[in-house]
Amino acid sequence: MTKSKSIIATLALSLVAITFSLAASDLQMGTWKLNEGKSKLMPEMGKNTLVVYATDGDKVKVTVDGVGKDGKATHSVWVGKFDGKMYPVEGNLAYNQVKYTPVDDHTNKIETMKDGKPVWSGKITVAKDGKSREVTVNGSDAEGKKFHALAVYDKE
Repeated sequence: MTKSKSIIATLALSLVAITFSLAASDLQMGTWKLNEGKSKLMPEMGKNTLVVYATDGDKVKVTVDGVGKDGKATHSVWVGKFDGKMYPVEGNLAYNQVKYTPVDDHTNKIETMKDGKPVWSGKITVAKDGKSREVTVNGSDAEGKKFHALAVYDKE
């Protein structure tokens, strides 16, 4: 392959990757409210009751409000890209880094870490009609007890 063909191929692949990442983020954008009736949450876990995805320049800003397992209000903010890299998250959480990795135009993998150690991971899938999304989560709590949860959100 000539050098110019190689450069063109690289640029084309980069454009496809960027388009794929933007498509996955576009479907996530908006305000999502927890549908507790359809969710299967662990009683010992907190819950995210409202999640807002918004563009922030060339990044995505995710603002999460909820209730911790102690019954107190929680609030966190993550700003980053859906590119499979860890970005810091601020707030009163059991983790301080999050990464989103696009799977397809409706689905992102999500992974969290606390001080470099995995906390939980999961999958966020927006329904084909774009009106709801499911978040599945698997992990271990501070005592090492494994958990699994399903949170269903409706788009406002």
